[in-house]
This record gives sequence, C-alpha cells and structure tokens, in this order.
Amino acid sequence: MKKTLNIGGKLLDLSTPQVMGILNVTPDSFYSGSRVLQVEDAYKKAERMISEGASILDLGGHSTRPGADAVSEEEELKRVLPVVEMIQKRFPDAIISIDTFRSTVARESIAAGAHIINDIAGGSMDANMFETVAALHVPYILMHSRGTPQTMKELNHYDDLVTDVLRELQTKIYQLQQLGVKDIVADMGFGFAKNADQNYVLLNELKAFQILNVPLLIGVSRKSMIWRKLNITADQSLNGTTVLNTIALLNGASILRVHDVKEAVEAVKLVQLLQSHTS
Repeated sequence: MKKTLNIGGKLLDLSTPQVMGILNVTPDSFYSGSRVLQVEDAYKKAERMISEGASILDLGGHSTRPGADAVSEEEELKRVLPVVEMIQKRFPDAIISIDTFRSTVARESIAAGAHIINDIAGGSMDANMFETVAALHVPYILMHSRGTPQTMKELNHYDDLVTDVLRELQTKIYQLQQLGVKDIVADMGFGFAKNADQNYVLLNELKAFQILNVPLLIGVSRKSMIWRKLNITADQSLNGTTVLNTIALLNGASILRVHDVKEAVEAVKLVQLLQSHTS
C-alpha cells in the first residue's frame, strides 16, 4: 500500500498513522465542540490541535451531516478562505485539508494556501471535481457516499456491503488515476448512506480495503454510530471514539480524522508500541 502523500513537493510519511483535526467553520455541524465562527477562534483551535500533534487540519465551511441544510458556494468561500489564509500565515508548516464537494471551493482554497481536497461526495455532487483535482496536482480524499446529505439515509441498500463499497471506490480511483491523480486516499464514509450496523461491518472488514492500494482514512469521531448505540450524546462519546479509532488502527488505518487530537495521537502511539512488540 502507498504510504506517502506529496504535499507541495514534501512527502508526508503515512507509515506512522497521522491525525487530522476537524475544524468546522459552520454553525450547524453535528458536534458543537467542532464549530468555530470567527477567525480568531479558528486560530486558537488550530494552535491547540497542532500542539497536540495534528499533522493535518481539515477545514470545512459546509455541514455535511445527514439532513444538513445546503449552503451557497459564496457563503462557503466566505467562511473558509479567511481561515485558510490565517492558518497558512500563522502556521506555515501546517497541512491544510479542505472539506468540500465543490470544485470552485477546492480551487480557490488551494490558491489561498490549502494542500489537500477532502470530498465527502467522491466527485458525485460536482462533475468538475475530478478534473479540477487533476489540474491542481494535490492529494484527494475520496469518500464513499451516495446521494446528498438530504437523501443519503434512503440509499443504504447494498447487495453485499463490503463488495459494493469496494467496487464503487475502485471505479472512482481508476477514473482519478486515468486523469493523472497520483495521491488518493480512500474513506469508507462511515454514516454516509450506511446505517449504524453497516458502519460496524465496514470497520470490522477494514483490512479488505487494503486491496485498493491507497491509504485509508477513518472518520468515526463522535458519530451517532457510537452515541446512539451507547444511549449517550455526542458530547459523551470521546471514550467510544477512542475505542473505534484503536480498532481502525489495528485494521490498517493511515489517517484518523478526529475532533479530539490528543486522545487520537495517544492511540496511535500505543498501537505503534503494541505492533513493534508483535512477534
């Protein structure tokens, strides 16, 4: 499996799993602790995440939780561009990922100083996304999903869950590679057109996705697959998140996308220690 990403000419080594911190410039993301509405608040949160060991900051200006209201392209740009510019200026070594399904937002964010495109729609909500990523020569996180945030809950019927998700990801990876995209990361899309039980099947079968021969990103942080199963709230689901992140690491995850960086970095360190003593 490929274990590096080219970030502006520098290689990010994924042989040790990396932690991506979530920075939502939105008023309606599902976990209130991830929301920031002012550039100065984003600065403080970015500073803390970097100090705790995040190697990537994932910046989003459009909530993509199931049922989320649509936000205009202009509003999304108004939210994210000032924060990209702030992070690039104040933390010049930070790697910035842009969580967007719009090619225009992707292009303008990269021009402002971002490095990676993280697309929850896997190109399905913007016909120009794949060509844009290819032209920008940046890493692309390809997430598996179906439909839109408004319709995805109704689109979780699969003949064979693992086989179908694998095939749909592989088809798009091939399309991207034909366009010349060299740095692709696959995300199974936990919670996107999957119910809670299907999420656990995918997590348990994560090793099967190594056949894609690209790094795997896992994003289960504080999701309803944890708190609904435990009859708690998203605010109470840090422990459950750490448990599932640990399982993901044991099953081959290269990147953990999280709200809580310190705990994820500790999980990475302990799993690495465990694996270094495996006979």
